[in-house]
Amino acid sequence: MDALRRQLGVVGRSPGFRLLFLATIGSTLGTLLATIALVVDVKDRTDSGAWVSVLFIAQFLPAVAVGLLCGPLLDRLSRRGTMIAADLVRALVFVALAFVDSAGAIVALATVAGVATGFFRPAAYAGLPNLVEPDDLPAANAVLQTGDNIAWAAGPVIGGVLVAALGPHPAYWINAASFVLSAALLVRIPANKLQAVVAATHGHLRDLRDGIAFVARSAPLRTVLLAWTLAMLAIAAINATEVFLAKDSLNGGDFGYGLMYGATGVGLAIGSLAGGRWVEVRPIAVVYGGGIALLALAFGLAAVAPNVWVAAACCLLGGIGDGAAVLCNSLLVQRGAPDELRGRAFTVIMAVNYAAFGIGFLLGGVFNDAYGARWVWGGSALVLAAAGVFAYVLARGVPQRAAEPELEPAL
Repeated sequence: MDALRRQLGVVGRSPGFRLLFLATIGSTLGTLLATIALVVDVKDRTDSGAWVSVLFIAQFLPAVAVGLLCGPLLDRLSRRGTMIAADLVRALVFVALAFVDSAGAIVALATVAGVATGFFRPAAYAGLPNLVEPDDLPAANAVLQTGDNIAWAAGPVIGGVLVAALGPHPAYWINAASFVLSAALLVRIPANKLQAVVAATHGHLRDLRDGIAFVARSAPLRTVLLAWTLAMLAIAAINATEVFLAKDSLNGGDFGYGLMYGATGVGLAIGSLAGGRWVEVRPIAVVYGGGIALLALAFGLAAVAPNVWVAAACCLLGGIGDGAAVLCNSLLVQRGAPDELRGRAFTVIMAVNYAAFGIGFLLGGVFNDAYGARWVWGGSALVLAAAGVFAYVLARGVPQRAAEPELEPAL
């Protein structure tokens, strides 16, 4: 209990982190609430699964483009200014969504919002280490990701109730307001608290190559790039086929699908909060490899589960492993990259991870049609087991704390 109080106490100890936490959680909750509205809006207008799939792609594909093409901007520009601009762009997008009347326009605006999110999230995680003491970094990541996961669990439920009662437009307005609130909170964080160094530029293409090269040669970053990209292939295939496992293989119906989905969200919240404590008392290689291995075990057991209740318990267990592993991803990048390279390190890794997620999503659908959801989950568990081994082996040489080089103050 004392350890938990100390973890949660980071919100009170760091005013800058408290503002970032509130801004991030508010915008995440609004985004997830509005995501349900977007899906319902497109589905009602088109009654087309293809259009819904395009909408989902439009929300995560821009992060790939941002990471591969625009990463250096996150180190050259003010991180606070970048996040505020992203919030205001997203607010305008969701205001505009209330006035469009075609599925194509909805997808186009969702793409713009996805680009803004592709800048916001890596900027937030790149600036986080500058807001807290080094010893508080695991706790800060744990608290931020736990709040994020709670928002992931609550947002779709609230959004579903709101859209069912009032239609999609009120959800768009609420999300726009959440982004304005987020920007207002971020304005109160001094710019130099989020960014100790403004990186010098040698030309955009050279900066882009430098970021990719640094990720490739840095042991902590290379660990995340290889291990989590492999894991994302399997996780995406599992996400794509979860509804088929719940409804067809386990005869759980819509309730069973919701039960499994919700259990994973609860596990993620538990894993991210507990992971902050685990990395303080265990080598990060053990926590990282163990978290992915727990994912593999849980989803392997879910593949042979006799009913949806057992599968939901497995999803809860897998969510715990997932939450701990995602926490390690953030820590490895934050500790492994100096401040002037941290923005592009996050964007490069996120871009590759999202690309793998998209491929895994497509493969999951193909293999589900050919072999069924149980085989997809079983095969994905084997891929996750391999990713867990890679994570443990590659992270063994990574120190618990990486010393930051002496750097010039921000301009």
